[in-house]
Amino acid sequence: MGIGRLAGDVLRGVEDTAAQLGNAVTGGVFDNRLRLGVTGLSQAGKTVFITSLVANLLDRGRMGGLQAVSDGRIDAAYLQPQPDDTIPRFEYERHLAALTGPNPHWPDSTRQVSQLRLSFRVRSGGMLGGLRGARVQHLDIIDYPGEWLLDLTLLDKSFAQWSSDLLAAMQRRDYAAAYLDALSRTDPDAPHDEGRAQELAASFTEYLGAARAAGLPDISPGRFLLPGDLAGSPALTFAPMVHKGQRGSLGREMERRFEAYKAQVVRPFFRDHFARIDRQIVLADVLGAVHAGPDAVAQLGRTMTELLSAFRPGRNAWLTRLLGGKRVERLLFAATKADHLHHSQHARLTGLMAALLRQARDRADFAGARTEAMAIAAVRATVEEQHTREGETLDCVRGTLMENGKQAAFFAGALPEDPMELIGPARDGAAKWLNADFGVMQFAPVGLTRRPGDGLAHIRLDRAAQFLIGDML
Repeated sequence: MGIGRLAGDVLRGVEDTAAQLGNAVTGGVFDNRLRLGVTGLSQAGKTVFITSLVANLLDRGRMGGLQAVSDGRIDAAYLQPQPDDTIPRFEYERHLAALTGPNPHWPDSTRQVSQLRLSFRVRSGGMLGGLRGARVQHLDIIDYPGEWLLDLTLLDKSFAQWSSDLLAAMQRRDYAAAYLDALSRTDPDAPHDEGRAQELAASFTEYLGAARAAGLPDISPGRFLLPGDLAGSPALTFAPMVHKGQRGSLGREMERRFEAYKAQVVRPFFRDHFARIDRQIVLADVLGAVHAGPDAVAQLGRTMTELLSAFRPGRNAWLTRLLGGKRVERLLFAATKADHLHHSQHARLTGLMAALLRQARDRADFAGARTEAMAIAAVRATVEEQHTREGETLDCVRGTLMENGKQAAFFAGALPEDPMELIGPARDGAAKWLNADFGVMQFAPVGLTRRPGDGLAHIRLDRAAQFLIGDML
């Protein structure tokens, strides 16, 4: 290493240290920035969650469950340019316009990493709060596709383990037939054939798309569905198979590319974005999984358990933060679309999410991270009604159907009071629910009329915010 380069590195180190010390002085705390990661599985509503969260933190009339709001300690909240110049800005204004415009519709789903900075001018609470001036607290919100999040579960798996687990699951799914048929006509130990590799990768990608459409959560490698600049590259040209490891074989090359995908795609993403997060919310469409059947519920539980290992839960000591090591301090597992159920069933939805994550949550609590399960709706698209059918009173919700724009009342089915009535059959490999049918409808956002100072109508978004960022305000 040259003297000039060494001197430059030393200078940058001094500048970084000075910046950290400046935060300690001007922020009133060691770091006045909190990084909140918003992740989840496909169709869970990450974009809608961020848009509604920001709208309701800027106009806080509906955020009484956030203590700093109920105490009147937030003097102002405002958007600022995000601190990372190489990361796209989360398109908050465009997404808000989609939800609140003349023709309300759900915004486009997340397809890349994006970021938004929301800053607060907040006064301290307690007896000494009046003696201190207001301080600035930055909230950096990081959004990234759930498909990429799922790739983190690959880091601790070998190609053989990944292939074995996935092929076993595919045997139970009709839409995997095309890939399994192509694989049955392939000799993994034959010399590598690039044309055959591309055909298998394309068939496997079609399977992943079908699995996502069916509500299955195990749809990694996620870049197969959102390839970006990697489209057509060898890093995305592999597929699961069992082989003997012969040099130069198709199976051996598939394994090499699998390992390259982990090293060159997954690990850099984890290092550059995911590993620096302080707080995390994981969104999941639990109702969609219940509707899809026992296989989807079982896979959701396994996927969420595997994901937790990537969060490295535990408390961020000040020395750990000084040295740059990050551990997620708080994890919120949120079952979205609670507005698709009558409020009388929300506790059961929360209980099902908590039960699905029991093993993973216990590990996180033991490691020092605070965790919580909650049922939320970032944007409420329904109203509640009761209807009588065959002498039975049903708790329903009414909303505008996306398919035809008509109003409809809907009863999704009663979730069991004991979540094991669903989790048990799911773990036992049941093909379908025996005692109940669960429906799901796609409701459109309604035209919103808001009083000055009100954000978007929601369910428990303020409680979610209190858990995730309340202590920092």
